[in-house]
Amino acid sequence: FARMFVQVCLYFYCKCLWRCLKFVVRKLTGQCELQRICYNTKPGAARTMKIEASLKGSKSKRLQTSVNVHPDAIEKTIDDIMELKRINPDINPQLGVSLQACLLQIVGYRNLIAEVEKLRREPYDSENPQHEEMLLKLWKCLKPDSPLKARISKQWCEIGFQGDDPKTDFRGMGLLGLYNLVYFAEWDTEIAQQVLSDSLHPKYREVTKKELSHLSKAEWEKKKFDKAIGYSFAIVGINITDLAYNLLVSGALKTHFYNVAPEAPTLTHFQQTFCYLMHEFHKFWIDEDPLDIMEFNRVREKFYKRILKQLQNPEMALCPHFAASESLINM
Repeated sequence: FARMFVQVCLYFYCKCLWRCLKFVVRKLTGQCELQRICYNTKPGAARTMKIEASLKGSKSKRLQTSVNVHPDAIEKTIDDIMELKRINPDINPQLGVSLQACLLQIVGYRNLIAEVEKLRREPYDSENPQHEEMLLKLWKCLKPDSPLKARISKQWCEIGFQGDDPKTDFRGMGLLGLYNLVYFAEWDTEIAQQVLSDSLHPKYREVTKKELSHLSKAEWEKKKFDKAIGYSFAIVGINITDLAYNLLVSGALKTHFYNVAPEAPTLTHFQQTFCYLMHEFHKFWIDEDPLDIMEFNRVREKFYKRILKQLQNPEMALCPHFAASESLINM
């Protein structure tokens, strides 16, 4: 009880002290916190995340709710903020532009979560022609020279599904898993086909000089013929969709999206991020050189932690290695 009491007192003390400090700084600089952030922080995740924290932490309900408005109401919201903060828009025209860009990203990220969640919750329906069309498109993109003999077929195992009918593998991620796989196969076809080929026909691993120095001749002879472990392409794609989804809903992807999306991040940004994660996980899997497929969860968790660590840098932007992203990233 005593510890809780001290923590509560410390919380209120720090909160009051922070309010007083902000008041003093405003009097000295003649600028509110939002102005100081926009004028002293370059555009991108660093600025947008500071603006978001400032609005959410404000004592004004109007400012707190400004991060939850509809995109169409953002301009009116900016006017309300300027009025509430007693900022003359004619003297500070750039402030309104900067705040609008930040709010578009903040509101867009929230809406993107809702859109992704909707797809994740929608189950695959084999009676739905659009769902079936997307599934067949996935096959055609990945195996253009091998016609699918039947809708229910062992051939689906060739692209990494577990059984004769892929619909059972989409249970965890719903349509989101299919959307991501189709996007990867359609817009980054060459790399998707290469990753699929590597997963089915893993190459003989190369023994590094460091490994060689610790191996006897007999061990080296055995080791050099060890094959890298393959994996089920489609199942891993659905699993990486889950990883990308968790990064999104936890807020970890704010760093990336606020740095690459000049305005509101969209589903396309999310799908491009999935493509990047698929490509990077494939390379990571090869580098980790697991003993067998049972190590998948260990490798996945290690990969997840590495991406999380990268995203802790406010200047971080995951740099996709595929042409589909270049036009957006260069905007």
